[in-house]
Amino acid sequence: MTVKLKIMSSDEFQQYLGYAIENFANEKIKSGNWKQEGAIKKAAEEHKRLLPNGANTDNNYLFTIHDGDLKVGIVWLTKKDDNKGFIYDINIWKGNQGKGYGKQAMKQIEIKAKEIGLKVIELHVFGHNKVARGLYEQLGYVETNIKMEKSL
Repeated sequence: MTVKLKIMSSDEFQQYLGYAIENFANEKIKSGNWKQEGAIKKAAEEHKRLLPNGANTDNNYLFTIHDGDLKVGIVWLTKKDDNKGFIYDINIWKGNQGKGYGKQAMKQIEIKAKEIGLKVIELHVFGHNKVARGLYEQLGYVETNIKMEKSL
């Protein structure tokens, strides 16, 4: 396995954006943060706010994760300030999950982050995503805050 991050093409970005909006809406619904009605619209608005110029938005790095010629997923890293970045999205496509691509991609993200001058990478993980939480902990990420709620 040779995992490399390559800048998304404009076609890849358009395909990703449709997926990302739907996936983000579904994750927000699953976590209890949003209701089904209007979720896609909210997710689209959030992506437009974060990427006003699409893949060409300053300080945003959108990559396709490759293993040779095989596209196995995507990652979206943003530079928040001089030394801090944030991973808005990392996703290994179905059929490629559980093969170590996520771990290798995270290591490649760290290399890219250092290249653009970052000293810290932050990310958000939904509480119900135990697999991702376990991976991030293995890679040395620590919880910095935890939001909890109870439905009554």
